[in-house]
This record gives sequence, structure tokens and C-alpha cells, in this order.
Amino acid sequence: MNIRIRRWKSGTTTCLPMLLLFSGLLGLSSLSHADEGMHPISQIDRIGLAEKGLKLTPSEIFNAKETCLVDGICRVNGCTGSFVSSSGLIITNHHCAYEAIQQASTTDRDLLRDGFLAKTFKDEIPAKGYVVRVTEAFEDVSEKMLSAVNDQMDFNERTKALERRQKELEKEAEEVNPGMRAEVAEMFTGKTYVRFLYTFIKDVRLVFAPPESVGKFGGDVDNWEWPRHTGDFSFMRAYVSPNGASADYSPDNVPYKPKRFIPVAPAGINEGDFVMLIGYPGRTARHKTARYLQYLQQNSLPFIVKQNQKMMGVMNELGAANRAVALKNLGRYQNLANVEKRSRGQLKGLANTSILADRIAEEEKLQAFINADPTRQAKYGNLIKSIANVYDQMSEKTAYEMNFASLKSGSLGYSIAATLYEMSVEKGKPDLDREPLYMERNLVQTTKKVMIDQQNLNFETDQVLLDWMVQRLSKLDEARFGKLDVKTLFAKSKIGDVSFIESCQKMSSVELEQLDDPFLQLAVKLYPEHVRLRELNKSREGELNKLYGELISIKQEFQKTNFIPDANGTLRLTHGTVRGYSPADAIQMQPFTTLSGMIAKSTGAEPFIAPTEVLNARKEGNFKAFKLPNRNDVPIAFIYDTDTTGGNSGSPVINAKGELVGVNFDRTFEATINDFAWNTNYSRSIGVDIRYALWITGVVYDGKNLLAEMGVE
Repeated sequence: MNIRIRRWKSGTTTCLPMLLLFSGLLGLSSLSHADEGMHPISQIDRIGLAEKGLKLTPSEIFNAKETCLVDGICRVNGCTGSFVSSSGLIITNHHCAYEAIQQASTTDRDLLRDGFLAKTFKDEIPAKGYVVRVTEAFEDVSEKMLSAVNDQMDFNERTKALERRQKELEKEAEEVNPGMRAEVAEMFTGKTYVRFLYTFIKDVRLVFAPPESVGKFGGDVDNWEWPRHTGDFSFMRAYVSPNGASADYSPDNVPYKPKRFIPVAPAGINEGDFVMLIGYPGRTARHKTARYLQYLQQNSLPFIVKQNQKMMGVMNELGAANRAVALKNLGRYQNLANVEKRSRGQLKGLANTSILADRIAEEEKLQAFINADPTRQAKYGNLIKSIANVYDQMSEKTAYEMNFASLKSGSLGYSIAATLYEMSVEKGKPDLDREPLYMERNLVQTTKKVMIDQQNLNFETDQVLLDWMVQRLSKLDEARFGKLDVKTLFAKSKIGDVSFIESCQKMSSVELEQLDDPFLQLAVKLYPEHVRLRELNKSREGELNKLYGELISIKQEFQKTNFIPDANGTLRLTHGTVRGYSPADAIQMQPFTTLSGMIAKSTGAEPFIAPTEVLNARKEGNFKAFKLPNRNDVPIAFIYDTDTTGGNSGSPVINAKGELVGVNFDRTFEATINDFAWNTNYSRSIGVDIRYALWITGVVYDGKNLLAEMGVE
């Protein structure tokens, strides 16, 4: 079957046939585990979906020449969303829209607490810092990427050569396709690369968000757990200029007209039914070595858990009595809590499952295969050991390097100052020589991020966090941090002044160096160390890039089977069945939760407070057609055995007919180790049932305009 990808405008370059493109990436053998995998969208005609229950043909899902289901899927920042109307209406997760809701909230107009509904287009509010991407085309650029490197380069040079070639390929595509966005994604580390072209929408607005008591019911207690009673959904809308071009926010902009939208299915889904998800899963590590998993288990994950717990504790304490402070911190707090619990789940999974032992056993068999042939041994004999050596070096430096890196992630004040100074340095270089964040194509988004951080900066919180970080670093680097007076930084800095930040963005590095601002002076002082560590990491990346490329080659030779590339933020499809599971002996989890269960779980204390509006609507029994069959109850969430990870948040859960039956928002605690391995016994993803989303929107909070827009009566 010789399917071609969408026409790519790139001068004289023509796109490869789809089969050739991804057979090069994945191998030509049939898939050995049809239920496992985040499949590149081009592979849908080879994974037997009709046998699983799909009623659509593969070409109805993806078709290079015609409008298809994939055209209704979009990326919303780091999440996924789906268009559910012809006027650019997007459904995604509440937690994906959370920062937009937070930024629009004040103590006088608390949208997180009270929710938000726009009755008309004019009532919709900007989602600052949000962008929407729609995949338009992609092509294999492996040969072009790898032609930039050779075996005479050192590892740092290798990374920089690949980075530069990536920038060149992205810039080339964007010059030929004005207003669109190009990104080169590494599919198999050091081996295969694909260039994607996206419609890039910069005006995104908030349309409907239920209150936190719905969208985050159960809070951090229930996060990553089943059963769940969380209505984790919100509606946003994409806007473009009147001529259809991507444009920054303007009151003159008009709703985007997607090529296709996903019809909602008010009747929902049943246990045992086929489902599939299409979305943009983030990062998995299924082709990484056992030594990498050990590095996570012994070094990286414990640090993340401890760091995030401390930061969350500070934010909780300072925000408990002051809602204004809490609103500043809530976006960051949610991200910290999510990553902290996921990391704990991964630590537990690595300790309690055979994933690590299985990976070690696989590598022992691979090593035996290598050793059995003199030619293979000469080429690959030390490969697994060489990869392990890189992680050994990283482990030795973990304490200092991760603590130093946490200055930017932990202190907004320092992050703002460091970004301003680094931006001024990078802007003095030719565009292709800059770090990616500071290239012309990214500068607008980078400066927007600085201003959002400034808006969220609370000096009281930031001072406590930075002081704690400096105390840790002073034990590791007395010369740099031993005499640092954090209190003075905040007392004398203007980093909290919007006009000061705006003026700094226009200054050169020399001008910033001359400013008598303690935060900027600290950023200038620490900048050489940031550069040193950045270059060190590029050297490690270059070495691992080369070694992992060789590892994939020898594994393909050994296993003679098909590989699915690790998730990398590009468009993927996964499929499965609505079904429960048994997390422990004598415990059987059912696949649906209900409104009755939410009411039973509600204690009247955070985070288990059922909103009055929900209680009243339930009492009135006004469920319309959004009930479970033969039950006077509304389903809230359901689980299914698809293969997902971060980035699949907001992915549409689609039935056999191509209709939206839910919105994916989480995994079970046992499935946090999906990033390393998928297992049909314990890997379950969680979605909010479309019936609950429609009932909450149209009945409980009177968003009948949105139901009408989606064609739901």
C-alpha cells in the first residue's frame, strides 16, 4: 500500500511514501503486541483495528489526501485537545486549562473556585501563553539530520551539529510555509528523525471551566487513583485573524474553522466496548537501558519527590490563610503535586514489579548474541557498558547538578532574572547559533512566559523557597552560595516590577550587567556555571545519542521484530477496551464511577466537597439523556486499557464509530510506570465520561449554548 503523506512545501523536496517512511522507522515485520504501543498515526492500517472492533476504515482516521478524523485532534500546550464544533471549540482537561483559569482569577473574581461560562464569543477570555497546534504534514529527515555528524566529532560537537541541522530544517520549512510551525522530532535516539509541520494558533480563549470542586474533585488525594469522581474537563476556543492566518490575540480575530471536528456521543460508552485515543503523548523510556532505570530509581526520582514535597509544603502553608497568595501559587502547585505523585508511583513500580529485572535479562541475552559473533563483538561488544558509564557519571554529580538546576525551576524570581540575562546574551548571536528558546521564532513565546512568571511571582513564597535551595547548595558549593543573602535579594530587587521587566527585555547583556539589581547580579554571576553544565549535558547527550542509535540497530538485528518508537510529543494512536482490573489480591475495580459515588465520597471538607449546584441538580433528578442504561445515575469517569502517558491529558476517547465518548485525564497509580513498560493487567487510563461533561456543562451550569454548538439537544 503506497500512501503518501500530505503535500509538503519544501522547495524541490518531495515526501516519501508513508509506508517507506515508517517502515524505515519501525521495521517491516508485523506488530507483535497489537494492544501495546503508542503507534505513529501512519501505522493504523497495520495494527488490526477492525479485528478489535473499529467500524471506521484506516483512511477515515488518517488520509493524506482528504479530510479525516485526525484533523479534529490538536495539541494544547503540553496536552491534547479535540475540536468539537466547526467554530474552533476545543474540549480538553480542566488541569490542562488550569493556568489559563488561574491567570484570569482574582480574589474578587475567583474563576478557579466559582467556575466560568462564556455565553457568547465576546465573553470568552484570553488564555495567556496558550497555543494550539494541528498536525498538517510530516516527512522523514533522518538522512538530512545524520549527514550533519561524523565519527571524528567529539560528543559536544555532535549534539551541536544535530541541533544546528534541526534548526536549519525547521527554518527552511517555515520560510516556505509562512505562519506555520515546523519541528523535527527524534523518533529513535540517534537513528531516525521526522519533520512535522503544524498549523500554529496563538489566540486561544477560555470558554467554560467548571469550579475546582468539579474539575479537581478529590484533589491530590485522588490524583493517580481509581476510583475517581473528577470532572476533569474544560472548553477552550481557537481564534485566527479575519483572513484565516495565525495571529496574536485581537478583538477582531474570529473563531478558527477546523477541517474536521469530532462529534460527541451523548449515549456514551459501555463496559467491554472498543475505544481508541489519538493524541500527543510526551516522553516514554521503553528503549532505554536498565542502567537508566537504575539512575531514575536511585538518583533522579528520589530528588524530585523530596524537592516537590518541600515546595508544596511551603505553598500550602503560605496560601492557607491568604487566597491571593494561593492563587499566585496554584498553577505551579498543581504541576508539582502531579509530578511528585507520579514519581512516587514510578519508584514503587520499579521496586515492586519485574520491569528492571526484565530489562537486565533482555540485555544479558542481547550481550550473549553480540558476543557470539566476532564482527558483532568488535562493533557492539562494549555498547551496553558504555551507556552505563554515562549514567554512572551522571549519578556521581546528581546532588550538585540537580540542586543547581532547581534554582530556575524552584524560584520564579531567579528564573526571571536568569532568563532575561541569557536572552540578552543569546540575542547578540546569529539566529541559528542561539539556544532554541531565544531564536526569533521562539522569542515571543519566551517573553510571554517571563511575563506570566512575573504575574505569578509572590515574594514571600519565593524567598522561603530560594533560601532553602541556597542552604542546600552552600553545602555543595561554599564559594558561590555560602555568603548569598537571600533576604537582601528580595528587599532590593525590582524583579517584581512589570515595567522593570519590560525595560530589561530591551537591554543588551552589557547594559544588564551594569544594573544595580541583586537578582540580575546573581544571574550574571551564575551564568558561566549554567553554561558549563549546559555544555556538559550536551556532551552526555551526544554520547548517548550515538550509543542508543547503535543499540537500536543491534536490537533490531537480534530480535528481528517490530519496534514502536518511544513517545516524543508527536501524534500517536493507542487502542483498547473499557474494562476494570485487579490492583491487589481480592480487589476488583469496576470500570465506571457515578454521581452517587461522588456524593457518598463528599465529606464537606476539601478536597471532597460536592458543589451545591451539583447537589441541587441531582436532587431534582434532571439527568436528561445523560444517564447510565437502566440506572437513574450519571457516570462520571471510566477506565480502559489503552497505552498512555503524559501529554495524553485531554486526548479524546473515541468509540468504534469515531465519536467522542470521553476525555482522557489520568492513569491509575499502578500505571505510572507505563513510561517504562505497558502491562495489560495493571495499565489503565482514566477518562471523564462525556455524559458527565455534557450534564455538568448544559444542565448544572446552564451552558446550553455549548451543547447546542456541539449538536446535543
